[in-house]
Amino acid sequence: MKVLSILVMLVLLAACQQSVKVTEEKDSTTAEIPVAEQTCYTYIKGKDTAALTLITTGIVSTGELRYKWFEKDKSSGNIEGEMHGDTLVANYSFNSEGRRSLRQVVFLKKVNQFLEGFGEVEEKDGTVKFKDLRKIDFSNPIVFEKVACK
Repeated sequence: MKVLSILVMLVLLAACQQSVKVTEEKDSTTAEIPVAEQTCYTYIKGKDTAALTLITTGIVSTGELRYKWFEKDKSSGNIEGEMHGDTLVANYSFNSEGRRSLRQVVFLKKVNQFLEGFGEVEEKDGTVKFKDLRKIDFSNPIVFEKVACK
């Protein structure tokens, strides 16, 4: 009788542990669907302005980027890239001086800001790209401040 009681207890204990494992496996496979978030940023210094609007889903960001420099050519276009930690690396496809161009841009995300970094560039296949993303300089950035989207 003791042997039978012990076997029943072992079977019940094994069944309880097995059901816990199934529950844990179910929870681990539950995936969250990323939600698109729109954020807007502006830069204003004297008569120079710039605007950045981003729609971010997960690590992917798309949107618009516009520069309006006083007494210089303005540019506006689309931005598309990915977040790598706190850094957005993107391609900026824009119109300026009646011509369509493509260049790489890099922004460092702070709490309510995006800082545009600069570095040595080169042209490859019609796109201006940074020679080394590890050498982007954020010491004298264009600072975009977060604003309410219109």
